[in-house]
Amino acid sequence: MNPSRFNVLFVDDEIDFLNTLLKRMSKRGIDVRGAGNGEEGLELLRQSSSDIVVLDVRMPGMDGIEMLREIKRQWPLTEVIMLTGHASLEVAREGMELGAFDYLMKPVDIDELLYKIEDAYGKILIQQKKIKQLEETAEKEK
Repeated sequence: MNPSRFNVLFVDDEIDFLNTLLKRMSKRGIDVRGAGNGEEGLELLRQSSSDIVVLDVRMPGMDGIEMLREIKRQWPLTEVIMLTGHASLEVAREGMELGAFDYLMKPVDIDELLYKIEDAYGKILIQQKKIKQLEETAEKEK
């Protein structure tokens, strides 16, 4: 899979961790942007949507669950991978019920995260193909 075909927004209030993620993913050829909180992340999405958002669950202000709700409301085809340093089955379940693609624990293995990102992009491609097929079918039926 060609990573440069998609873009990822990372949202995390731990700025050192965020900067490390951005550098390491950028070195792997992924188009990345970063935000230090949920509000900033939503503003970046409004300016230019992202295929995938990697989102910290616990942040001051708008937390990851609130941001996930807003992402799925405004950009339903954007896939979201939740990250947390705090194991919580309830938060994981809530995130998955709200439409998160997956849930990973910090400290996250970069290769595992990259695999999840590529997997999430694969799901987006399948969804786009289905939408195109539906549109073509609808057009033929006119």
